[in-house]
Amino acid sequence: MRQYPSKPKFNPKFCVRYFLQLLRKTYFSSVKSQILLALTHCEAINAGWTELIQERMRPIPVDLIRTLAIVGVILLHSANEIITVQHANPYEVADWWMVDIYQSLGRLGVPLFVMLTGALLLQPSKVEPVGAFFKKRWARIGLPFLFWGAIYFAWDYFFDHLTLTSGFIFQGVLVGPYFHFWYLYMLIGLYLLTPMFRLVVAHATPEIFKYIFAVWLLCALFTPIPGIIGAFYNDANLLTFPLWAGYFLLGAYLVNVKMNHKFLLGIVAAGLTLTVIGTYLLLFPVGGQHTYYFQDYFSPTMILSSAALFLLLTSIKVPANQKEASHPKINWLLKQISQCTLGIFLFHIIVLETLQRGYLGFTISGNYLNSIVEIPLITIVTLAICLAVLVPLKKVPIIKRLIA
Repeated sequence: MRQYPSKPKFNPKFCVRYFLQLLRKTYFSSVKSQILLALTHCEAINAGWTELIQERMRPIPVDLIRTLAIVGVILLHSANEIITVQHANPYEVADWWMVDIYQSLGRLGVPLFVMLTGALLLQPSKVEPVGAFFKKRWARIGLPFLFWGAIYFAWDYFFDHLTLTSGFIFQGVLVGPYFHFWYLYMLIGLYLLTPMFRLVVAHATPEIFKYIFAVWLLCALFTPIPGIIGAFYNDANLLTFPLWAGYFLLGAYLVNVKMNHKFLLGIVAAGLTLTVIGTYLLLFPVGGQHTYYFQDYFSPTMILSSAALFLLLTSIKVPANQKEASHPKINWLLKQISQCTLGIFLFHIIVLETLQRGYLGFTISGNYLNSIVEIPLITIVTLAICLAVLVPLKKVPIIKRLIA
């Protein structure tokens, strides 16, 4: 891991002494240029840490990370259809294990999205007025939120046969008209904190970063433990911390870190394996809401796996242009998916439920197919349908702004 030097301290006495030495050595010749040199030198000392971060920032394979993240999200929601264990039927036990594995893999998707967002938005080079920042964010998620919200209220009414009372609609606005809208609400919260976090990333030393991550981990790991070991719980006011902010800041921090690829692969594999096994071990002695503790986004195994995978992906070299790309067709596909990720995220539940319910004249469901085949199959088909619908629509300027 790269080690950062401690942040240089601004020393006014040094700047004055340095300036006087310049005057003496040059006998007051080229005074203007020497003054500028002295001021530049002092300014560099004061801003050295920010410049160091900017110099160490490496290109990020945005398209690849977004693609893997959205595939993970679709995989997770595809695997959520069935979770059953019946020891009398060996097939059902094997089916549960496959769902457990696919869910654990899919859980990596949202942390990848959040870390990538942090890496892109919290760079020290991002200097813009607060108003301009929020105007861009509104253009990105504001109109799509309203458009897809209306679509899902219609889906509730026409396909889920729910009554759209004023109370139902108001509650839907507060928490989202469908279950996956929680991501947008979380994203809005992170956007509100971004102007402050930019200052933190620009000026915090490695020690401050470590302290922030230590508090985050303490809150994430300690809070659910009493409920797992017994019928206990923590005070709601203890260790209050916006947990997704940890992933957000972690993304900005990790882009400056480099580690051995084989080691990172081992961490990802170990974390996912422990997640799968840990979920099984908690099923019988604990059960209930804590059964899937290890699949929670803030469990130690998921944090470890997500961070290691993000580090591994950010270490991949990004081609400078299309000509340098070794696989131009794959890169083209990744770019198409990357440009549609928010639209795919919001649209894919409709496609997924359409396939599972057989609205297109055929059904892809775990009730009829083995989960080993069904879950990856419906994931691929859902992604393909989303792209087939969204890519052409994004070419229409007005519709492009609505669908994200």
